[in-house]
Order: sequence, then C-alpha cells, then structure tokens
Amino acid sequence: MDTTPSTTLARLRRAVFARHANPWSAWTRWATAPLVLVPVWTRNWRHAALVGSWMALNPVVFPPPADERAWATRAILGEELWLVDRPRDVALGVNAGAAIAGTVAVVAARGRRLAPAATATAAQLALLLVYWELMARYLDRQRRISQPGERA
Repeated sequence: MDTTPSTTLARLRRAVFARHANPWSAWTRWATAPLVLVPVWTRNWRHAALVGSWMALNPVVFPPPADERAWATRAILGEELWLVDRPRDVALGVNAGAAIAGTVAVVAARGRRLAPAATATAAQLALLLVYWELMARYLDRQRRISQPGERA
C-alpha cells in the first residue's frame, strides 16, 4: 500500500469532493458563504467557531449524490478535476475575482460598512456562479475528450 503524502491527499480530496458534489452541500455552502462576515462584523470568537465549523463540516456531512446530472454536482466535480489539472484559463481569473470580492467584503465588514460589504458579497456570490458554470463545462469537456469515438 502506497502511503505517500500525494496519494493520501488525493484520497482525502476525492472523499471530500465525492460528498461535496451533493447539490445540498454545494448550494448550502454557496448560500451561507456570507456568514463568514458575521464574526468579522461582530468580533465574536464564538461566531467564528460556529461559522468555521459549518464551513469545515459542510463538504462532508451530506452523502454522495445519487447521480451526476445536477448542475451543482457537475460544477463541484469539474472543480475537483480543474484543481488537479491546474489549467490557466478564464476560470482562474473568475475565481481570483471572487476571492478579491470576498476580501473586499471582509475588509468592509471589519470597518462595519454595510453597503460595501453587501455589494462585495453579492459580487462574490455572482462570480462563484459563473465559476461553477465554467467548472461544469470543464467537466463535460474533459469527459468528452476522455471518451474517444463520441462527438459533442
């Protein structure tokens, strides 16, 4: 049995993404992403512990999806593949934009500025949906490539 770190990490990644691909996991994680701002705004460590626990548990508390037809499932599975392949494509820019918007939201929440925090959070959530679409397309494209003889 090979126990090299890369193999162990690959198995762990696969186990997490297998469950996070459940649409309930994906959508609840997306919908609750703004909760990250709560402990920053309130400066309360209990809030940080609760939100951090939810964010850590969410990808593993749901069972694997029954099938892979759901858009959110394909997006999350595409993201797993994309993270392994590491292409330098438009998705990288969209993901960076979402990260920047999230950072702006955190900085605004730290200053307790509601409008900029809300605007940046809305931008982050919108960019994450664009990213998911790119990930679903990436998965579909990679699967077509790996299945010779089939045409798109």
